Amino acid sequence: MSRKPVPAQSGERSRVEVTFDKPQLLPQLFGEYDSNILALEERLGVYIHARGQRVVIEGSAEAVAHAREVLQELQARVIRGEDIDTGLIDAVIAMSSEPMFTGIVKADAPGGGPPPSIMIRTRKKTIVPRSVAQTHYMRELISNDMIFALGPAGTGKTYLAVAQAVAQLITGSVQRLILSRPAVEAGERLGFLPGDMKEKVDPYLRPIYDALYDCLPAEQVERRIASGEIEIAPIAFMRGRTLADAFVILDEAQNTTPAQMKMFLTRFGANSRMVICGDPKQVDLPGGPPASGLTDAIGRLDGVDGIAFSWFTAADVVRHPIVGRIVQAYEGPDA
Repeated sequence: MSRKPVPAQSGERSRVEVTFDKPQLLPQLFGEYDSNILALEERLGVYIHARGQRVVIEGSAEAVAHAREVLQELQARVIRGEDIDTGLIDAVIAMSSEPMFTGIVKADAPGGGPPPSIMIRTRKKTIVPRSVAQTHYMRELISNDMIFALGPAGTGKTYLAVAQAVAQLITGSVQRLILSRPAVEAGERLGFLPGDMKEKVDPYLRPIYDALYDCLPAEQVERRIASGEIEIAPIAFMRGRTLADAFVILDEAQNTTPAQMKMFLTRFGANSRMVICGDPKQVDLPGGPPASGLTDAIGRLDGVDGIAFSWFTAADVVRHPIVGRIVQAYEGPDA
């Protein structure tokens, strides 16, 4: 490929050559019509020229070093079987900009072996973190019994929790998945919904279904729901129960009342794990500015032994990049 060089960013101009030892993977790394390389050039302000196994990167010294690190990380992900797209490219660029990126994502393994992979394996895919916050969150999902995942939409809070729950169900670490959320409309009044109870609440629980179908074949989801291994229900159905040997997820937790949140948290049983996902800034409870059970719980439980908090910001949004910019526009630069 040959293109006009991208003007270098500030700093002394630099040129570095990188040789890749698996040329058969370069088409996946570069993308169709070199789309991934073009994305890197645009985002990092460098010029990238490939010939065979050799890739030459030109630009400012800082940008070239950054591009080389990102390319090498992307190659490692291709080797692990991941698909490279612009969302992953943006995530790796963001992660490599963090000062703790090397320590978190490429921590030294015992005995000098390869660095450990942070991933969740399900029947349909292997899921890896796409931001530093996701890396921290995925570790919390493994090591803590109760986790609050807090931040804006599109950061992977619920999706990663469902994926971890599915992985633990597959391995037998838990016997059941219990997935819940409050049945509160997002500023709308849907009126009377026809049908049985399942048909009435399903519209509110659709995002949880979507995550499940992304991690398990459809027939397994339906079979496990029918057998009771996977239960999807509004939060009101949790009252009076003890949830043992289960992975329990509460989504849209900002739309609970303090009483509902206390009721839900105290359902926690032996050999269980509980994840509470929500955005404290996106409360849809009706009737003015009511107290959110999520905000109340954060104030009461922060610092309590055995409870972990994973915070996400607009910078961690892993949907289309414009979603992160929209969140920042609505919530301000410090969201």
